[in-house]
Amino acid sequence: MNINQRIEIICEIGKFLKNYLDEKYDNNKDHKLAEFEKIIIKTQSINPWFTDENIKVNLTYWSEKLTKTNLKQWLNKYDLNNNSRKNIAIIMAGNIPLVGFHDFICVFLSGHNSIIKLSNNDKFILPFLTDLINLDSDRVVYLDNMLKDYHGVIATGSDNTSRYFEYYFKNKNSIIRKNRNSIAILDGEESDCDLKSLSNDIFTYFGLGCRNVSKLYVPRNYNFDSFFNSIFSYKELINNHKYANNYDYNKAIYLMSEYKFLDNGFFIVKEGKEMHTPISTINYEYYDNISLLREKINQQEDKIQCIVSNIEFKGKVDFGETQNPSLNQYADNIDVMNFLLTI
Repeated sequence: MNINQRIEIICEIGKFLKNYLDEKYDNNKDHKLAEFEKIIIKTQSINPWFTDENIKVNLTYWSEKLTKTNLKQWLNKYDLNNNSRKNIAIIMAGNIPLVGFHDFICVFLSGHNSIIKLSNNDKFILPFLTDLINLDSDRVVYLDNMLKDYHGVIATGSDNTSRYFEYYFKNKNSIIRKNRNSIAILDGEESDCDLKSLSNDIFTYFGLGCRNVSKLYVPRNYNFDSFFNSIFSYKELINNHKYANNYDYNKAIYLMSEYKFLDNGFFIVKEGKEMHTPISTINYEYYDNISLLREKINQQEDKIQCIVSNIEFKGKVDFGETQNPSLNQYADNIDVMNFLLTI
């Protein structure tokens, strides 16, 4: 199977997802579309964070990215026709829908076989999509037990699990991903449009993704009024019982601990140095000098996935674009295709 054939196969997934989104509210679905909807409902019964809206955001993203034009533009710089076929293990997280899908398509398009260990939080959607394209049985294998007979591994987890991964895979070619968070650096000159777009960067997927903004850097004496006005469109999140439980719990902890924080009835803004924050909370930190802040950010580069700002920073992302990476924007800035081509 050459690279053009592999591209055609992946495009079929994009077309299917587009058809699903277009037909979602049409009772006259074909058999596969109706079956996929049952898979979505089954997934949601296990993981309530995967709401209709979050599923739609994710499937829309992939339906738009998986076109022949996008795939060829992405892959143009790689030599993918003469790669020897190896078995690549992929250990996937389950914090947002299809979070390991990019790793899978990298492995498939590079000509390798995938041995996939799914998260219990998202174990039905990807197998349905790979069954849909009728891959040979050795092209993709799903495992619940120990990995074996593999030549390389891509493992995504927390800082804690990464220590286990690093030990277990110490003799294998590997990409091991740890906790990362995204930040926004504001200067107080942002437009209402910028701040409304920032709210998408914060709240999409309930803030559970590594590309979600979980910390703000703001100039001293920054006025949060415009920020709070911009995020008000997400007020309905409080009607989600899991989100509301997290909000109530975190607010109670902050009150008992006598933390100073700002609160609008569904979201908490708290001063703090930590980048990682619990659901319904974002930390902020003041800065006085942008040059000193730049040095500080550079020192924490291995903890940051995205930087959102109008100020020029290395690899910065525009407001509202954290959940819309191009296919050549790799997690942790590690080129997965290059990795796969050197195994």
